[in-house]
Amino acid sequence: MFTNNPFASAAQLLPAGFMKWYLVLMVLAVIVGTLLDMAHKGSATYFFNNWRKPKAKGARQLGGGELVSIAAGTVLVDVMTSGEFCNPRRRLAHLLTMYGFVIYLVTTAIMVFGDPAGEIVPLLWWIGGLMVCLGGYWFWFFIRVDVAAEGHSPFRFVQADIFIVSLVASVTLGLVWAGTGGGVGLFFGLYLLATTVLFGSVFWSKFAHMFFKPAAAFEKRVTRADGTAENLPTQTRDDPEQQRRHSMELLRDAPMDMGLGIKRDAPRHY
Repeated sequence: MFTNNPFASAAQLLPAGFMKWYLVLMVLAVIVGTLLDMAHKGSATYFFNNWRKPKAKGARQLGGGELVSIAAGTVLVDVMTSGEFCNPRRRLAHLLTMYGFVIYLVTTAIMVFGDPAGEIVPLLWWIGGLMVCLGGYWFWFFIRVDVAAEGHSPFRFVQADIFIVSLVASVTLGLVWAGTGGGVGLFFGLYLLATTVLFGSVFWSKFAHMFFKPAAAFEKRVTRADGTAENLPTQTRDDPEQQRRHSMELLRDAPMDMGLGIKRDAPRHY
């Protein structure tokens, strides 16, 4: 079961090239959905305008070497290790889901577009899928803010949940389909349905969020390096210029060290 290519057996019962064209359509759906999302939210315009602001303010100009170093730090810390998460459980769940999803997608493409010799690719497909399920269900039932902090039922569903729900549904049904022998029966149909919702709902879900987060993290690091700091106060708030940046009049003269009271409730959710 763990070393068989379930897509090869299904391909024998489907029209020639069906799964290959299906994957191509899903890739196009992600591209189109992401572009529509960018146009709707103005994400590209926002990042481009923010990139020009430091030059207009006369901020310190960064050299090519500095930008490469910042980009490398963004990839290594913010992308590959999810360094933005303070909660270690949330971080681990995110890494399990992210790397599992990557392994699952790559091995799916390999098994659909070719019939790989050996048992390692189907085994990796199972491992990636199980990683997605472990991280996704852990997050959904125990970590997400709606449940852990706000007390909502774990079965409450809103539009923002489309991505995670369709992701775990697609992967779970794929594993169930493969575990029951493959073929083109009920589980295969449900698998395709959940997968179509996952990749076809990019415009309405948080799927495109995965592409914007690295750009936002890179921009944040650049603004810290050039001194603009996204027009927010830095750790040198005793500087009058930094004090003027603070939007709350009450906190403009406040010290950076607020005492131990601010640490009484440690961040548990993000």
